[in-house]
Amino acid sequence: MEPLTRETIEAASKIVYQSMAPTPQYQWPLLKTALGSEVWVKHENHTPTGAFKVRGGLTFIHWLKQNHPDVTGIITATRGNHGQSQAFAARKHGLRTVILVPEGNSSEKNAAMEGFGGEVIIHGKDFDEARLRSEELAQQEGLFLVPSFHEQLVHGVSTYAYEFFNAVPDLDTVYVPIGCGSGICGTIMARNALGLKTKIIGVVSENAATAKLSFVAGKLIETPSAITFADGMAVRVPVQSSFDIYANNVEDIITVSDEEVADAIRLYYRATHNIAEGAGAAPLAALTQQKHKMTGKKAGVILCGQNIDTDWFVTVMSGKTPTV
Repeated sequence: MEPLTRETIEAASKIVYQSMAPTPQYQWPLLKTALGSEVWVKHENHTPTGAFKVRGGLTFIHWLKQNHPDVTGIITATRGNHGQSQAFAARKHGLRTVILVPEGNSSEKNAAMEGFGGEVIIHGKDFDEARLRSEELAQQEGLFLVPSFHEQLVHGVSTYAYEFFNAVPDLDTVYVPIGCGSGICGTIMARNALGLKTKIIGVVSENAATAKLSFVAGKLIETPSAITFADGMAVRVPVQSSFDIYANNVEDIITVSDEEVADAIRLYYRATHNIAEGAGAAPLAALTQQKHKMTGKKAGVILCGQNIDTDWFVTVMSGKTPTV
C-alpha cells in the first residue's frame, strides 16, 4: 500500500463528512489525576455506529460504486463494528449487505448490524472461520467480498487520526488497538503525512496476541485461538499487508489482559462517563501499564468504540471481568 498524503486523507475526509461530523478529542482531568500524564482521548465512540470503522465503510463503498458500478451487494465477516460500518454505508447506496459472524458473537452487535440493514449469518467458532465462509459465499451468491483490511478502509479510518493530530500535534505517544490493523495503519499514515514525531504503540489482548508475536518474530505468526471479551481485537490470523505497515512504523506493540481492559472500562466511565467496549478501552489499559514511563508527558488514546453488550458492561461495572 502506498503512503497516504495530506491530499489523499483530505479527499477521504470529504467523503466521510457527508455522513458524519468529525469526532471530538478531549483532555480529561480525572484521567490525568489517575495516570499522571495529560491524557487526550479521541472519541471514536461518537460516530453514527459507535465506532471508528464507519469511516472506512463510507470510503470503501464510495470507491466500490465508482469502480464496480454493477455490484448489487456485498459480503464480509466481522465481530461487529466492521459489519455495522459496511451495512451503514451500503444502505445509503441501495446495496444488499450479508455479514458473517462467529458463534457466540455479541447479540447486541448482531442486532445493530441488522438495524443498519445487514443480513447476519452465524458461522464458525471464531472470526477467522467466519471470514473463510464469507469468501465461499461471495462466489456462490455473486456478492462483492469486502475484506477486513483494504487500502480504501485505511483511507477512511486515517481521517480520525488526521483530525486528532491536527488538533493535538504535540502528543508524545498514541496508543492504538490492533485487530486486523486498519486503525493502527491509518494512524501511522496520518502521522507520517503530517511529518510528526509522535510515537505510536499498538495494543493487543494477551489472549489474541498475533500482532505482537508477529512483530517480535518479524514474520506472520498465527495463534491457535483468540478468546477475549475485547472482541474487536479477537483475531488469530494476521494480515500481511497490514503487518507490512505497522511492523516498520510502531514504537512497540504491548499486550493487555482482560482484567486490565475491564479496569480501563471502569476508569473511563468514572473519569469521563463514556462507555467503552473492550477494544476501545485497551489503549487506556496500555497507558495505565506504562503510567510511570509516561508521567508528565502528553498521551493520546483511541477510544475506538463503545459497543459493549449490556450484560458485559454490568459485569464490568460490578467489579468483575466477563468470561467468554
